[in-house]
Amino acid sequence: MILRYLILMLYMMNLANASVPGKEFSADAVMTIPGQKKTISKLFVGKNVVRTEVNTQEGLMVDIVLPLQGKLIKINTGLKQYIEIPIEKKSADGITKINPCNRMQYATCTQLADESINGRNTQKWQIISIQQGRNVRTLHWIDVDRQLAVREFFNDGSMAEMTLEKIETINNRKTEKWVRKISRPDGSTISSYQWYDPQLEISIKESLPGGYVRELKNIKISSQKGDLFKIPGDYEMIRQTMPSVSTVQPYRQAISR
Repeated sequence: MILRYLILMLYMMNLANASVPGKEFSADAVMTIPGQKKTISKLFVGKNVVRTEVNTQEGLMVDIVLPLQGKLIKINTGLKQYIEIPIEKKSADGITKINPCNRMQYATCTQLADESINGRNTQKWQIISIQQGRNVRTLHWIDVDRQLAVREFFNDGSMAEMTLEKIETINNRKTEKWVRKISRPDGSTISSYQWYDPQLEISIKESLPGGYVRELKNIKISSQKGDLFKIPGDYEMIRQTMPSVSTVQPYRQAISR
């Protein structure tokens, strides 16, 4: 259950960061974890806000991510209760601007240069993060148009290269299929895939090593009703100590390496 929670939270935060005016839509979010039953949830992406609905044994559970307000609201519809969890607060400008630190905490990002990588315009960034009590320096080249890291160098000597493989239609959407290949110092390589939707400006499918897949299906582009992102007046707020959603960061590093 913890693994499913981490994957779902990571996916919602990525969508919340990508949500911009004119890109509102609803979809089914499908996650495949090897050896487990597929998880299907409903997504409603509004203007800088994301609502997720998941059916559980305890009933319908709802999460609402509000990056501009710096909070995550978790709603138990059966008990008519909700809790608020603080997350890193974003500015409207920070969500749309290229900056790797917009999607991570406890790191320092410095733009070093503008460079062309495989014919694509990129910004070269240095990221210094703290891992196990020491500073770790990595380099990332971010595609200006797609905001994808098309080249990365890590402190253990490995590197990642992301290239556009082909145009492909999936889930009735015209997408760009990108392959990300990680080369390690021992000569081994590992690949993952993303299907980027130029209209939505996000990846609607990702296939990770080990058989992990997450994707959006039944995508419907339309303005979302404001009531979806509001708490019903008869719901009770409860106070509960829960870990910050920044706990997804170590997992994100693990699957990317």
